[in-house]
Order: sequence, then C-alpha cells, then structure tokens
Amino acid sequence: MLNTRILDRYIIYKYIVTFLTMLFLFIPISVLVDLSQKIDNFNQKEVPTLDILWYYYNFVWHFGFILFPIFLFLSVIWFTSKLSSNSEVIAILGSGISFYRYLRPFLVAASIISIGAFVAGQFIVPNASKNIKEFEFEFLKSSKKDRQTQLLFKQIGDGDYVYLSQFNPTRQLGYNFSYESFEGNVLTSKISARNIRWIEEDTLYRLTDYFKRSFDPSGAETIESKPRLDTIMPFTFEDLSPLEYTAQTLNLFELNDFIAKEKESGSPLINSHLLVRNKRWSIMIAAFILTIIGVAVSSFKRRGGIGMNLALGVVLAFIYIFFDKIFEVMVEKSNYTAALAAWFPNVIFGILSIVILRYAKR
Repeated sequence: MLNTRILDRYIIYKYIVTFLTMLFLFIPISVLVDLSQKIDNFNQKEVPTLDILWYYYNFVWHFGFILFPIFLFLSVIWFTSKLSSNSEVIAILGSGISFYRYLRPFLVAASIISIGAFVAGQFIVPNASKNIKEFEFEFLKSSKKDRQTQLLFKQIGDGDYVYLSQFNPTRQLGYNFSYESFEGNVLTSKISARNIRWIEEDTLYRLTDYFKRSFDPSGAETIESKPRLDTIMPFTFEDLSPLEYTAQTLNLFELNDFIAKEKESGSPLINSHLLVRNKRWSIMIAAFILTIIGVAVSSFKRRGGIGMNLALGVVLAFIYIFFDKIFEVMVEKSNYTAALAAWFPNVIFGILSIVILRYAKR
C-alpha cells in the first residue's frame, strides 16, 4: 500500500503549482493582447506610464478572477494527464487505493485555491474593478452605456416616489420630473417640473416650471407654482440612476447592504446586482465540479495523450463559458431569475461530473 499522506502532499503541491504556472503563463498574454488594442488610445491621450501600470495591476486581478475556474480546470487536466502518461495513476489505483480516495487530494487542493479566490473575489477584485472603470472613464472615454437613463422610477422612502422620463448624466439634468408622497394609500403631495438640474456650486437642485399640489387630511387641495425653484431633495441622481457596474465594485458587506437598499427602492437593476452576488459564490462551487471532471477525463491513457486531454478540456471550458454568458445575458435583457442564471451552469456540469466520474471508476 502506498503511503497516502505522501501521495496527498504530492498531488496537492503539484496541483497548486500547476495552477499558479497557468496563471503566470496566460495572464501576461492577456495583458499584452489588451495593451495591443489600447496602445493607440494611450498614446493619443498621453496616459502617464504609472497610470497604465496601475491599470494593468488591477486588470490582472479582474481577469484572473473571472477565468480562474478555467485556469484551474486546465491545470488539473494537464497535471493529471502527466500522471496518466507516466502510468502513475495505474500504479496508484493498482496499489489498492479507490478512485474516490485518489480524488480526495485534488478536492483539497481545489479547496485551498477556492478559499484564496473567495477572499480575492470579495475584497480585492471589487476594488480592482472600480479602479479599471475609473481609468477607462478618465482616459479612454468608453462610449458604452453604463447606466439606465430612460424611464427612471424609484422609491426613496416609506411613501416617497420619484420619476424621470430621461436623465442626462453629463449635464446632470433630468426631464419630466415627478415626486409623489403618500401616507398609506393616500396621496399627500405631488411635485412636478419640466426638468430638474443639479447645481454643483450651490449644492442644490433647480426645478424649471415647478408645480406642486398638496392635500390636507380633509382633502382640500393647495396649489403652488413657480417658473423656477432652487431647493434641496432627499435623494441624489446617483440614487435614481446608479452605474450598472456598481455591484461589481463593492466588497462582500457593501454589496449585501447595497442590494438590500436596491430591493427596498424597487431598482430595475436588482437582477443584475443579484447576479453579481450569486456568481461570486457559484464560481467557488464550479472549482470543485471542474476539478472532478478534469480528474475523471484525464486519469487514464488515451490515444493522443496529453494533447487530446487538453483539447477536450478546452472544449468543455468553452462550453462552460458559453452557458455562463448566455444566462448572464438573459438576466440583463429579461426578468430571468439571477440565482438560477448563476447556478444553472454548475447544475449542468455537476450532472456531467457525476456521469463522467461513474464512467471513470470502471
């Protein structure tokens, strides 16, 4: 019988080292590809070198976390295929160790990597994503629409509701403004204006064609109107039209608080925010599922050797990414449930891992 502790340490060490090697090999390539696409913009905007280096430091964290399950999957296939090609797997199983016992150190290594990825994904990557977005806004002036600007409706208090037909973030200007206050189901006041603008130097809002209707408990109506009114409001334009990627820039605790507030206010982006939170957790489980699949498909010699195993691994990895992106788009473009979208690829590949594992045991 083999010394299982030595075997476990050997597999865990090799798995983690292979994973880190994959990161150090592929991430610099991704940086070079991204740099080649943006180098003209950097030169045109005369972006300082230190800012570019800071951008790519954050890019490494962001990119590495997004594709960490794929790197992990390719790592386990590469390492396990080498064990198989050297007939080490046959020797291990032939010594009386069961396939499940042979699988254990792989899962331990996946746990270690997942814990590190969890800490990074909840506390380091969000800040990196924020820095990337700020860099792109300052230097690249990306034309991508990063916030909802049409038909904005939000609850900002127990009985207060705000509506804008359109919002211009550059001019800090909203059109067809409406602010309704209720006590229970009874309307107590309604403010409307042709537009509302944020005046930065005076730190107040300016309403054009201001019109207000107020109702006392008896139902009597009071009307007030002015061509222009400067006033303060219990909300900001950021509350009404938050950046769509805000959830990606928040750590674990900030994200939970943010989602709670967005749910309470009836934000139309709540599904996208929930998807971000669910994917941060589902990606951890994906590491174990992909590890099981990787070990099962590459533990035995096949015609084509390591190359065939890697080819199979790349195909499965792209299928996983395909499902992940398809459901992400469904959440963004429809009312598809965020939790189901985040976890469904894991369910599909979880079933696949069970089928492949049973086949590998034989």
